[in-house]
Amino acid sequence: MTDSMMYAEEMYVFLTPDAVETFMTPPELAAKLQAILENHDGPMPRELQGLGSHAEQAKFLLENHCDFEVNPGESVQWYAVRLEK
Repeated sequence: MTDSMMYAEEMYVFLTPDAVETFMTPPELAAKLQAILENHDGPMPRELQGLGSHAEQAKFLLENHCDFEVNPGESVQWYAVRLEK
């Protein structure tokens, strides 16, 4: 039987274009993505355009993607990580 821990996403590492790594909980990452979306000036990807709010867009990104282009050629990325205790 598969261990449910394999699918638990307790922490993420968030990477910025200047190579800064930050560890975040899912709520922290959702808030960070929402702030990025609120300040984004460029066109939104098609799958985000139909969502009503920045919070919904951030949730969609968190659950379905691992990167977002903030400027042409510059993306932020996030990956689920498991920290050993």
